[in-house]
Amino acid sequence: MTTTPETRMQVPVASRLAHTGEYYFSRKLRELAALNAAGANIINLGIGSPDLPPHPSVTAALTATAALPTAHGYQGYQGTPALRGAMAEFYQRHYDVALDPASEIMPLLGSKEGLMHVAMTFLEAGDAVLIPNPGYPTYRAVAEICGAEVREYDLTAAAGWLPDLDALAQTDLSRVKLMLVNYPHMPTGTAADLPFLTHLVAFARQHQILLVHDNPYGFILNETPPVSLLAVPGAREVALELNSLSKSHNLAGWRVGMLVGRADLLADVLRFKSNMDSGMFLGVQQAAVAALALGPDWFSELNATYRARRELVVELLRALGCNPTPGQVGLFIWAAVPADFADGYALSDAVLARARVFLTPGGIFGSNGNGYIRVSLCQPETVLREALKRVLVVNKI
Repeated sequence: MTTTPETRMQVPVASRLAHTGEYYFSRKLRELAALNAAGANIINLGIGSPDLPPHPSVTAALTATAALPTAHGYQGYQGTPALRGAMAEFYQRHYDVALDPASEIMPLLGSKEGLMHVAMTFLEAGDAVLIPNPGYPTYRAVAEICGAEVREYDLTAAAGWLPDLDALAQTDLSRVKLMLVNYPHMPTGTAADLPFLTHLVAFARQHQILLVHDNPYGFILNETPPVSLLAVPGAREVALELNSLSKSHNLAGWRVGMLVGRADLLADVLRFKSNMDSGMFLGVQQAAVAALALGPDWFSELNATYRARRELVVELLRALGCNPTPGQVGLFIWAAVPADFADGYALSDAVLARARVFLTPGGIFGSNGNGYIRVSLCQPETVLREALKRVLVVNKI
């Protein structure tokens, strides 16, 4: 029997998804794929997916472990002692933060997974959560899926893309249980210093708010030593930190992240997480151990590549009349769009239509990003030069 839309059984979508649409890049990648299938040959400068390979020692560790006949079973929900130990050593070496590998580190299948685990563990209807505007769209999605009230805190160029914590303190925070924070910040590339993070911890302690610091960008094009929120005195009482090997070690598709902080809070998160996955493949864990052991030479080489790419991207943006913010950290360049465009969406659409180059409109990160565009550094110099050439050919788009 053939069914039609009229006769097909209808399955209502759960109310928790009422305000949550498909992720922007999921939809956009389909659109770009369709254009490419039609012969458009689009250059995608929108996605922050590292195109560079991991260090050879990392792939060697994966291969060697995968060859073991005993490596293919389920793994522990908390990762191997070797991986947790490597993560603890990484935090001690780079952040001067001592963590107990047995109880204060939780390996994740990527930090995006961790955001959902934390939200599902601590948020429910009636709670409120503070999220940055602009900020990573997943922050809003996980809060809404949990039924929590989303409250945006403004980040603006005039304020250096840092929240006004004193102004926030004047609002009613009685139902705010959790605040999502991300420095170095995506999409603006702003780095936060210790005085600000110290103020942030004091704010959270005063108002009894759990801070969740998303910290995956500190090793990319950062001229100062990377900072962990947990290095701030008193932060462990009010903060958890997410970190990731996706950007820092070119392991985006391998899905390796971590949640670190207070043992009792991580034990609560494990109650949820242990019902959602069955551990990480042993080969990936051993590869992550090798990645975490890499020294300064790895980051120097990585950043030399991104530094050269950044120069080309800044040239491309200036050719479009955009104004990149100086001193940015991370895999992207954030820039104000010229006055003759209504917003970043208009500029993105124009560049895509006329130059066949995709740039991310800043508005997908929140209303405070409407006047901006974001460009990824995750393309080889040859591709970036071709994108620049296309933009110059069409000149003033």
